[in-house]
Formats: sequence, C-alpha cells, structure tokens
Amino acid sequence: MKILRYLLGIAVLSYSATAMPWWMNNSSNRGFDDNSRMGNKRDSSSYFQHNRGRHQQMNQRRGKFSAQNQHQHRRMAMGNRNNGNRGMHARQGSRGRNNMNHSSMMGNMGNAWQTNHFASYKLCARCHNNLKDKSGHDVSISKDWRSTMMANSAVDPLWQAKVHSEILRNPSFKGVIEKKCSTCHMPMAKTQAQFDNQKIEIFGNGFLNKNNKYHKLAMEGVSCTLCHQIKPDNLGSESSFSGGYLVDEITKKPYRKIYGPFKNPFERPMVRMAKYQPVYSSHIKKSELCATCHTLKTPTVYENNVVGHFPEQTPYLEWKHSDYSKNGLTCQKCHMPEANGGVKISRMPRFLPEREPFAKHYFVGGNVFMLSILRDNAKSLGVEATTGEFNKTIKRTLDMLKNKTAELHIGAVSIKNGVLEFPVIVENKTGHKFPSGTPIRRAWLHVVVKDKTGKVIFESGAVKSNGEIIGSNADRDIYNYEPHYDVITSPEQVQIYEAVMKDFNGNVTYTLLNAYDYAKDNRLLPEGFDKSSAPADIAVKGNAENDENFIGGSDAVLYKIDTKGAKGPFTITVELRYQSVSYPFFKDLVKDAEKSPYVRKFQSLYNTKANTGIVIDSKQITY
Repeated sequence: MKILRYLLGIAVLSYSATAMPWWMNNSSNRGFDDNSRMGNKRDSSSYFQHNRGRHQQMNQRRGKFSAQNQHQHRRMAMGNRNNGNRGMHARQGSRGRNNMNHSSMMGNMGNAWQTNHFASYKLCARCHNNLKDKSGHDVSISKDWRSTMMANSAVDPLWQAKVHSEILRNPSFKGVIEKKCSTCHMPMAKTQAQFDNQKIEIFGNGFLNKNNKYHKLAMEGVSCTLCHQIKPDNLGSESSFSGGYLVDEITKKPYRKIYGPFKNPFERPMVRMAKYQPVYSSHIKKSELCATCHTLKTPTVYENNVVGHFPEQTPYLEWKHSDYSKNGLTCQKCHMPEANGGVKISRMPRFLPEREPFAKHYFVGGNVFMLSILRDNAKSLGVEATTGEFNKTIKRTLDMLKNKTAELHIGAVSIKNGVLEFPVIVENKTGHKFPSGTPIRRAWLHVVVKDKTGKVIFESGAVKSNGEIIGSNADRDIYNYEPHYDVITSPEQVQIYEAVMKDFNGNVTYTLLNAYDYAKDNRLLPEGFDKSSAPADIAVKGNAENDENFIGGSDAVLYKIDTKGAKGPFTITVELRYQSVSYPFFKDLVKDAEKSPYVRKFQSLYNTKANTGIVIDSKQITY
C-alpha cells in the first residue's frame, strides 16, 4: 500500500506540474514575488482574485504529498529536462545547425527561435492567434501579418534585386548600402548582428545565406519583437528617421520591455512564455513609430563621394504637413484598422478581459502586384504565408486602393467650335502624397472619348500588358519624363502623378545612390498640404509647382478634344490607374540582369504578370 500511495502521489503531482495550464502552476511562478519586476502587487492580487478557488483546490491537493515525494519529483523533472536538452541538441546536430552565435542565441522552441534580444513571431503566435472580435471575425495577429509586405520585407524579390543593383552601380559603397537597407528590411538580423559586433551583410555569406547565423532573424522581416521593442526616446526627431529606431541593448530577458497599447497588462504569462515584460506605452499607436523607417534619406554619391542626402521616401513628413496630422488621424488608423469591439488579446489565460480598441495587424498598403508575385511563388521564394492569407491581404489592399485612396470627378462639359472641353478633378483621400513611398510608383489618368457610333476619337494614357503607358516620354526613353499638365489637347500627352529623380548633373536617374533631387514631383497632395510652405524634402517639383489647380487635396486637368468630323453624343470615360512598379523603373533595373542573379529572378517574375495597374476609380458621362 505504501508503494501504491507513493506511485499515486508521483502521478498526481506530475499531473499538477505538467497537465495544468502553465500560468496556474505555482512552479511557474517561483522566484517572482509581489515585489519583483515581473510580478507586482497589482498583477498578483488581480491574478489571485480571479483564481482564488482554483488555487485553494490546488494547494489542498499539493498538501497531501510529503516533502520527500516533492524532492523526488524535482529530481526526476531535472533529469528529464537534462535528457530532453541533450536530445534536442542531438536532433539539431543531425539537421545541421544554423550557426547561431551562442552569445546571442538562447535556443529554439520548435521553429520559434529566440536570441538574447529578439524572438520569432511563432513564439508570439502561440498566445496571440485564434483571436476573435465582437462579431466573431478572426483577428489573429500573425495570420494577418505574415502575408503583408512588412512580414516579407526581406523575402521581397524586387527589394533584393534593387539592392543588388545599387551595389553593382556603386561597389565602393557596398557596406553603406547593406547596412542602410537591412536596417528596415532585415531589422532583427541587422540589430542583433550589431549588438554582437558581427558583420552586417546581405549578399554572399550575409543574411540571405541560409548558413548565416542571423538568416532566420533576417527572413522574418519586420516582426513582432522589433516593432514592439522600439523605445519612445527619440521618436519624431531627425535622429529617429532613416532607421534610427532605438532598441535596448543592455537589459537581459526576462526583464526586457515589450511595449503595448493597453494599460495594466497581465505580465506573468508573457514573462514565463516569451521572456519579455509587457508594459504600456502610448508611442506604439503614434505615427512617429512608423516614421523611423518610412522617412528615409539615402546618401547622394557623385564621382565616388557623398555630396548630399536625398529624401527617398517621406510619407510621415507629408502627413505632418497635412490636415490629417492636425486632426490626429495617425498611420495606424488607416493601415491597422480597429476591430469591431473588444478582443481578448491572448488565448491564455482565459480569464483575461477584452481590450479595445484593438488594432488589426493588416499593415494594408497598395502593392497588389508584389503581393500576387509572393503568393504565386511562395515555395520558391521561401514565403511562409498561405495562399488564403495572401488572398485576404490582397482583398484588403484592393479595398484600400479602390475605396479609400482617391476619387474622380468629371466637371461641366461643353463644346465650342468643335472642341469638346471638360475638366477632370482628382481628389486625394490619403493622409500623404499619392503615390507615396519609394519613387518607383505612379498613378495616371486614362481618358477615352467615343463618338455616337462607339468609335474612339481620343485616348490618352492607354497601357500595355507589360506596363508601358502609350504616349509617356519615359516609357519610350527612360532618360526622359512626362511633364505635369494643366491642359491636355493631344493623345501624346498623359497626366502621370509621380516622382522622377535626377542626379547631381540634372539627368534623370533610377539609381537611389545617385539621386540628388527630384526633377518632377507632382504626386497628389493630401488635404491641407500647403505647397507654398512645404519644406524642401517634400516640396512640389516641376510644372505642378506653378499650377493653380494643383492644390492640397486635389488636382484639376482640363481636356480639350478636337471632335471635327465626329458626331455626338460623346461618351467620356476616365480612369485613375496605379502601378506599384513603374515600367521605366523596371527597364532601368533589368540593365543589370546579366550581372545579377537577383535582377534576373525578378525579371522572370515580373514577366509572369500583367502590369496594367489597378483602377483606383472610374467615371463615365455622355454629352
């Protein structure tokens, strides 16, 4: 009987230590008293208030066992743990290790790697997936995130091709380019390598190489433990831009702060599971956080010397100069829309209250072209998101582009001396310029006029399947560009909203490190943007600067069409189209195809897709 009671005691004690949820297990809380950083009095009292009955039952059960049995159990558990660790290392050795530096690597939990500073999104997903909002919609964080351009910032074949091209064109600046570009596209790898005093490199033996010790960190792109560890200290200042975000280098796990948008977080589960201490900070919901990477200046190189710095992308500064900033409409309000009602932000423990507003991790933008390439080539590109997840992100992106980006209006139509006249008004509904971001994007007006029989008597802005806009100077000759128009009278004139870079000598360039200024920047301005007082980095450039109809929030173009020989009524159709990868940019990039396998890879992927652009809005009228 003594032996039977002993065996039953071990079995029950083993159940209480392993089968119980880990956040209810007293052994999970050893070393964390009410005065510790990880378990303050507020959290502890709240915790026991909700679970007093369960803890009383557990303590009564545990009280039945002798100190000898508990000592024996701890010895057995320690032995099992050691054996398990030895087995884990043996399995890792049989698969081939990833050469992760032991000074930075804490270990793998399945595929959920951890370092002294960062952790895989898969670790976070264990608690922050399978979340529902008030309507029952799935708002799981990693499921929404991993099919976005943020998650795939390092996998992106266009980014890889462009960076490699920049290095080929400015080889003496290879180190500068790789450090600058990895800061925001491979931020965990770059930051961890910097903390470890290791080489920051993308190509060759660098982060893209599967044998590189930081490869896994790199390929998760812009992930959970990067954004949520950015400190608020310098946000909004010049020092925070161009990847100048600050991440704590000194504090060790589990004392490292992970910032969130909700006050009074329940700390213990995250401390035990993820080795981070959750804290509230309002900066996580501010545009200044996004500005660390989405305000980017790159060095201007001329004759192998740096002669200035070029504003490659400035959506935050554009927003700052608009009514959106004044009205408190942050980046997150549009790109991370709020869920319907409260959400339990973690599956465990189950007693957690609902929190709101909950920002869905959609990170929705406008890049349908690249999202479709990632979806359709997921296996070869090493993408983890499913086809279904990409389809959802693409659907959200199309909704953003078609319903929340811009709107067309056709003004009063008239005919004078056989000339059909009508203004087209384009209204920008975004909080920054449109298009915004990197200057490889463009939007344009496609205008068609048909006579009574349906014959086309005028067309401006038609596009071929390869992305070429008919009539555009740049599409015929990449070292030329189409000017901004206030009045259009010929099919050879196309209103294209874009930013065109020029080098130190004033010539058109597509090489970022050779860009000195913009020859043209007539991208649509956000509401409230005063072009007369705009700082140099976000100034309007070219003919649009003196166009009185090109103002904050809109542009108006007058079309004058010769209709002689044609009979009405006339049908006018106007489309606003958008390309996230412009055809002239692509033509310039593939000049390096012979030298670069990364450019060749993107070239082959580009050619699998029609690049006619997304129709943002369309209007039709008969006169």
